[in-house]
Amino acid sequence: MIIHTEYAPKAIGPYVQARIANGFLFASGQVPLDPKTGEVVGQSIQEQTTQVLKNIQAILKAANLTADNVVKTTCFLKNMDDFVAFNEVYATMFSDKLPARSAVEVARLPKDVLVEIEIIAAVA
Repeated sequence: MIIHTEYAPKAIGPYVQARIANGFLFASGQVPLDPKTGEVVGQSIQEQTTQVLKNIQAILKAANLTADNVVKTTCFLKNMDDFVAFNEVYATMFSDKLPARSAVEVARLPKDVLVEIEIIAAVA
C-alpha cells in the first residue's frame, strides 16, 4: 500500500513518500521542505530537524501511526558537529519507546540541506 499526504513534501523523483509492506511502513528520506511551497525551511540544524520531524509525523498520521510505531531511523547529517543540537530536537519526537538508529555524516544532501531522516515503522 502506498502512503501519500499533502501534509508532507511531494516526491521529487521516482519514489513515494512511504509504502507499507509485510507489516512495516518504509518512509522515504525526509528533508526540511515545506509541503506547500517545496522550499527549504530554516537555516539551522534545529529548524531543519524540526521541519523534517513534522514531515515524518504527517506521513505517520496518514498511515494512522504515531512516533511510537517507529522502530528504526536512519539520520543523515551534513556535519557531524551538529550532532548534539540535532539530538536535542530529534528527542522531542519520541516517548520512552525509542527506535533503533543510525546517524552518519554525508558529503551532500538534496537541495544542500543539513539533515535527512528516513524511518521504518511497525504497522501492527
